[in-house]
Amino acid sequence: MRMVDLIEYKKNNGEFNQQQIQFIIDGYVDGSIPDYQMSALLMAICFQGLTAKETAMLTQAMEYSGDIIDLSKIEGVKVDKHSTGGVGDKTSLVLGPIVAACGGKVAKMSGRGLGHTGGTLDKLESIPGFNIYVSEEDFIQQVNDIGLAIIGQSATLVPADKKIYALRDVTGTVSCIPLIASSIMSKKLASGADTILLDVKYGNGAFMQTLEDAKKLAQTMIDIGKHCHKDTRATISSMSQPLGNAIGNSLEVIEAIETLKGKGPQDLEELCLKAGSTMLVQAKLYQDESLAYKALQEVISDGKALEKLKEMVQRQGGDVSYIENPELFEKPSVIMKITSKKTGYVQSLEAKNLGIVSMKLGGGRMTKDEDVDHAVGLVLNKKIGDHVEIGETLLTVYARNELSQELLNEIYQSYTIVDEFVEKPILIEEIMK
Repeated sequence: MRMVDLIEYKKNNGEFNQQQIQFIIDGYVDGSIPDYQMSALLMAICFQGLTAKETAMLTQAMEYSGDIIDLSKIEGVKVDKHSTGGVGDKTSLVLGPIVAACGGKVAKMSGRGLGHTGGTLDKLESIPGFNIYVSEEDFIQQVNDIGLAIIGQSATLVPADKKIYALRDVTGTVSCIPLIASSIMSKKLASGADTILLDVKYGNGAFMQTLEDAKKLAQTMIDIGKHCHKDTRATISSMSQPLGNAIGNSLEVIEAIETLKGKGPQDLEELCLKAGSTMLVQAKLYQDESLAYKALQEVISDGKALEKLKEMVQRQGGDVSYIENPELFEKPSVIMKITSKKTGYVQSLEAKNLGIVSMKLGGGRMTKDEDVDHAVGLVLNKKIGDHVEIGETLLTVYARNELSQELLNEIYQSYTIVDEFVEKPILIEEIMK
């Protein structure tokens, strides 16, 4: 078998078999297939696509390119969730504790943020002492003991995806649904959970710009899950504006703590309750999502969910006093209120722009090696559909230095305020399975 023949074959819309896909993945991981040939194949796939069968076979070949996490020693159904990323998306920090407080087993491996989207690990590391590097043995023990662990991905997990993703990033081949789906699902499958809930976002602040593309990606990943005999479902949710009010690492942890106390933003709480209900049904702890929803509300109101977060933080070396008293989180020297220049209703709110502003303040990274400033970011006071008076606060900026005029302009350009009444947007479009 020759790689050049396979490139020609896919260029002419040929359908790969399992042996051909395995040859490609093995060869690229061991270095016998060079970057330039893999780049050519990825571009051919972008133009010609992959069938559902090819996508599933590619996912499994990538999944088995490295270590597979064996979670069989964890009692009960192991549930996992994955978000396709967005601005202000701190759902794992709320969802993990509420599901675990209801008896779910949440064994989660997460990633770091890149560009305008935040990463769960960066948020957790804003808690002093919190350790994301946990051995597989301790990870399993922790989930057995308290039902919840969120750790960093093993360096030996899905090496094929690491190499291919880095190549896609610099060859204009990122936005291809079969490649996105196989990348996400190979990592989720290798992580060893029994069920997977995907939060597929669409809109300005998301990777998928349209509802149609989000549904297409969700269905592709659900099909892969079915092929691999995993209960895989997807929540289709809007990222037309940031989720919740906080953007930035420690600010989002504080908001997650408030949500676990029942005092968080309505959109964040609603998304977590809906997703958590699905996860509890997937875990076979509840047959009915409405009963699961009530159980999740109960563990928030009686404090068990917040206790579960504290248990996880303590087990992973974090300072629990920051969860008990969020005022301990460092506040940067500049805290600036941005006020409205007109009266009216917020018609649109550019989530991506605000995510980029937070990144420029130091709260995100442009390259994987950059450090992040956990204390900086934004907290929104007004969102789509809200009425605002001239001079009223739109958002509050937390920064190390005074804001440049350029950044101020970017913030103001993120808001569109009109005279007419504006309906609040729908957050969850549907749950697919």
